[in-house]
Amino acid sequence: MGITEIYANATDPILSYEFFPPKTDAGYRSLFRTIEDLKQLDPGFVSVTMGAGGTTREKTVDLTIEITRDIGLVTMCHLPCTGYRPDQVTAILDQLEAGGVLNVLALRGDPPRDDPDFVNPPDAFDYANELVEFIAARGGFTIGGACSPEVHPEAPDLATDLVNLKRKVDAGCEFVISNLFLDNQKFFDFEVAARAAGIDCPIIPGIMPIATVPGIRRMAGVNNTSFPDELEAELDRVDGDDEATYALGVRWATEQCRSLLEHGVPGIHLFTLNRSPASREIHKNLFG
Repeated sequence: MGITEIYANATDPILSYEFFPPKTDAGYRSLFRTIEDLKQLDPGFVSVTMGAGGTTREKTVDLTIEITRDIGLVTMCHLPCTGYRPDQVTAILDQLEAGGVLNVLALRGDPPRDDPDFVNPPDAFDYANELVEFIAARGGFTIGGACSPEVHPEAPDLATDLVNLKRKVDAGCEFVISNLFLDNQKFFDFEVAARAAGIDCPIIPGIMPIATVPGIRRMAGVNNTSFPDELEAELDRVDGDDEATYALGVRWATEQCRSLLEHGVPGIHLFTLNRSPASREIHKNLFG
């Protein structure tokens, strides 16, 4: 089923979950236990990330197909285009379609982290809107994209960022999922600006429960994410205390989700970090 159809037909907000391909067999076994746990919460869909430069391409595609086939969830495959030629993207799409995966998150992505001299091949895709247009012309997939509530780190300003986002939507992107943010007002302001710029597709907030203080600071740096003063103080208080950090992560994410749902968002996408306890506890806090 296409994710746009899921949002259109839903009578309640849709919760969805994001995973990444583990590096070890033990990690895969743990991940499938996590997914089975979260399946009990009846998610609208789940997604699987792909590493920078497509470094986890085979694992991502295989895992997405396995979740669809063996667990029975609607699944979306992340597809970054940096470094990929049209024929390579076609091969991935053919494999996904044959495996029953009909949703992709079209991304520009980053160059491989282990190749500082990387140069995108001349016939490869340079931008996400090019990938979106290519997939839309092929047909057969529901296409999602990403957005940045606090402006993409490489964009000079919000206006330019929104021009680029609208370019993706006009090319065939049917919904967008936001990057990490920790202050809901940033999302609300972005949503108003996006609508004023003519972006009318569903905008889904992406929420990451805090797992570790160094981890959330690192992710915030990558995504240009600011910290509310209250959260900054709380992070200093719990740094080094795993139990207190977990409790703070669940509480802050729950409060974010509750406010977003009251605002009327069509759904929330939780970045699980391949763990189920925080997501299950947040779900219980929200819905009992």
